Amino acid sequence: MKLAFSTLGVPGLPLPDVLRLATAHGYHGVELRAHPEEPVHPGLGSAERTDVAAEFKGSGVELLGLAGYARVAAPGDDEPVLAEIRSLLDLARDLGAPYIRVFPGGDLDVQTPEEADATAARRLGTAAEYANDLGVRILLETHDSHRTAADAMRVLGLVGHRQVGALWDVMHTWLGGEQPSETYAALSPHLGYVQVKDIASAEDTTPLPLGAGVLPLAECVEVLSRHGWDGWLCWEYEKRWYESAADLPDLLGPGREHLNRLLNDSA
Repeated sequence: MKLAFSTLGVPGLPLPDVLRLATAHGYHGVELRAHPEEPVHPGLGSAERTDVAAEFKGSGVELLGLAGYARVAAPGDDEPVLAEIRSLLDLARDLGAPYIRVFPGGDLDVQTPEEADATAARRLGTAAEYANDLGVRILLETHDSHRTAADAMRVLGLVGHRQVGALWDVMHTWLGGEQPSETYAALSPHLGYVQVKDIASAEDTTPLPLGAGVLPLAECVEVLSRHGWDGWLCWEYEKRWYESAADLPDLLGPGREHLNRLLNDSA
């Protein structure tokens, strides 16, 4: 398995500094948070996009994906959501990223689960054709209204398109009461990559160094290894939402070592 980290852990850090961190600490790739407050986002012009792609190529670090914020199950008109997805897909194509991340984002106060599923599937099915033309995959993250693999599979089963897959966020499936073996069994045909992290408890989701909290990272890695999965593990350290959390750069080296130990133990 290859290791990456998300720029959610280093809010606003210029891309050259991000790439230097990845190289210095032995990470193979980076997931870019594609938000307007970050250096790389869908508002970049063509020259800036060319520069970003060149910086990645020159560094030897892979661009794993773009973490976008489109909410595919959210109530409302389809077109604004589809436009947001298309802008992410265009950016991914221009930068050479294989994946974009989208959220479910359903609102079960005003939607039934069936309505949220159908909305998400309709939008993803439409966006899939555009994604196919660009050679980019859309990954639905296990998150918010669809936090377990079972939830996500209700949508993915309706979509049934190879360009739409799943992103396994290990915190949300755990919070949803799902065992890693159950999650993998459901998502494996659709799995793009896996986001790892650690937290103190279900009540306190402040990010912690990998291995310092309660999330079943060892079990997740063991399940992936047992089934011969050789994709990406991406550390999503949510520093952007928890300013009091320790700074990620100091944790990157120990985090990589922890993941390597888990990989070695599960081999």
